[in-house]
Amino acid sequence: MTMGRNREVPSQAAGRAIRVAAALAFVLAAAGAGAEEPRNLAPGFTALPQNAKILVAPIDVELYSISAGGVPEPRADWTSTALGNMKKELGRLRERYKGETVDLDERAADDFGELLALHSAVARSISLHHAVGGMWALPTKNGKLDWSLGDALKPLQDKTGARYALFIWVRDSYASGERVAAMVLMAALGVGLGGGVQQGYASLVDLETGRVLWFNRLARASGDLREPAKAAETVDALLLGFPGAK
Repeated sequence: MTMGRNREVPSQAAGRAIRVAAALAFVLAAAGAGAEEPRNLAPGFTALPQNAKILVAPIDVELYSISAGGVPEPRADWTSTALGNMKKELGRLRERYKGETVDLDERAADDFGELLALHSAVARSISLHHAVGGMWALPTKNGKLDWSLGDALKPLQDKTGARYALFIWVRDSYASGERVAAMVLMAALGVGLGGGVQQGYASLVDLETGRVLWFNRLARASGDLREPAKAAETVDALLLGFPGAK
């Protein structure tokens, strides 16, 4: 009795079974990876409760011009323009939020300057040890957004009645004409010089517990906060993945 052409010999069947098992294992592993908690959300946190009241801290933004020698020089005029553009865009986004938002005015910001500085220090650590990670990652965090300021920010809640606070920090720099000329000249000689960069973060904190619930980092060589449309894109990029209300 002859064997049909499609009949598998034992070795072929075994090989096929191994390939099927490997493919199944890959699918299951991918499904498991998809189920992992997002890196920019605190463990167990998914979204704000309905009608959550958010305190919007003053936007901390500064713009610089990069000199021919690569030295960043503060530009107050650019910073003022950028702040206006960012406030306008953030205002439009807040109009879409179903909950209540409240601003921390300049006088209150001065009164709570130490607390805002404390948050900035913690946020810088999160940016380095969590968002950048790699060799800077802290083994004790196990790759999770597990950071807290304790009850240090509770006075902000008592002052404003807000349970949560949104913080935005941006530093943006642009190559001056002299810097651009130097970059072109050095490029012709095979030497690369850096231009301007845009870096920043946005974070959401539970003022009652001090827990950092969401964090997003921005670091790139594009963007221009001096132009309304591009500033709007930067704000959108900073708030990408913001955990809106359920």
